[in-house]
Amino acid sequence: MIVEKITSAVRWVGCLALLPLFTIGGVSAADRGSPLVEHVRNVNDRFKDVSVATSEGYAPIACASGIEGGAMGVHYVNTKLLSADVIDITHPQAVMYEPTPDGKMALIAVEYITSKGPASLEGQLFNFNGAPNRYGLGPFYELHVWAWKDNPHGAFADMNPNVTCAHAPAH
Repeated sequence: MIVEKITSAVRWVGCLALLPLFTIGGVSAADRGSPLVEHVRNVNDRFKDVSVATSEGYAPIACASGIEGGAMGVHYVNTKLLSADVIDITHPQAVMYEPTPDGKMALIAVEYITSKGPASLEGQLFNFNGAPNRYGLGPFYELHVWAWKDNPHGAFADMNPNVTCAHAPAH
């Protein structure tokens, strides 16, 4: 009887340990058809041309790579929108680009950032980042939306294993 309970508990823990693997795979498939991703893409397609971002007050910061691989790309951040601390789907606080081998910038995602929270956009919860953090900001909430480049970790994950900083200009 005790051996059966232990065996059952071990199986349950083993299944629980595998759950994140299935969830990650399932998140991406579910996110692809997300109305929020489509809405973000539709209202922010103007940023495909990086000159539009700069004309609207966005400025680049260094390409952000992950320690476990992948990257977020080069963030073009609008400090006025960041300090205004208002979430507007048509005006993300950051627009994200992947540097290409030919020196161009390909639009891959946007990021919404606020210090007010818990925050959400059309029902999608933001991630919390405590302080201190690598950005030198106080605690904040952020939501990446990978609307132009597929992310196997999900449309709202931070890092994308399909993105690289290999062609980013040196800072």
